[in-house]
Amino acid sequence: MFDIGVNLTSSQFAKDSADVIARGKAAGVNGILITGTNLKESVRAQELAAEYSQYCWSTTGVHPHDASSWNENTASRIAELAATEHVVAIGECGLDFNRNFSTQDEQERAFTAQLAIAAELQLPLFLHCRDAHSRFIALLKPWLDKIPGAVLHCFTGEKHELKEALALGLSVGITGWVCDERRGLDLLELLPLIPVERLMLETDAPYLLPRDLKPKPTSRRNEPCFLPHIVNRVAAQRGEEPAWLGQETENNARRLFKLA
Repeated sequence: MFDIGVNLTSSQFAKDSADVIARGKAAGVNGILITGTNLKESVRAQELAAEYSQYCWSTTGVHPHDASSWNENTASRIAELAATEHVVAIGECGLDFNRNFSTQDEQERAFTAQLAIAAELQLPLFLHCRDAHSRFIALLKPWLDKIPGAVLHCFTGEKHELKEALALGLSVGITGWVCDERRGLDLLELLPLIPVERLMLETDAPYLLPRDLKPKPTSRRNEPCFLPHIVNRVAAQRGEEPAWLGQETENNARRLFKLA
């Protein structure tokens, strides 16, 4: 198993990140990709990846929520970070028109700039899209033949959006959203449509704690050690054996991010 989405720079992990890593290993998680969401967090993500070398790697980028912070200095520093040993993808980048913490114009500017960095450095993309599918695809599509690959992280979209993403060659990241009986049932039904070679799994920790996890942790904090629960849920829906699916999705992650 490989967890492609862990926000290990979150303040929720400030006091016990080493224990979080240890619990993930003990649960059978063989690697973790730490998410960079702005310049500061991308720096910290790279530091953590270096600290836990050969088990953790990181992305570097600016989330659409933080797109208003994008400037020439940010672009330069993101590119510098992307060239370091432990950074394996550009992102988390994309569009989020659900809450518009940054304006749509700011989001599009930052996203396009990060697409250019990924193309220049030949790094895969770690993508975010929420309530912005049409515009997201329009901006992304011209770059797809210039980059080595991409994963649409934490996919929660509709059937036509999934089909379009797959038709464009994107991989798809699935979280414990599918363990949510309130919001995740539609996505659960779509899981069999994802070719196994395009599927990746993630916790998005400390967020999206699986609602059907028993017993629930007292902290209500998600961790990589709960990835096996997500693997089991996804495998059951797809009619596959969990250990096999865990290995296949790990292979997918290692192939996309060029990990040993």
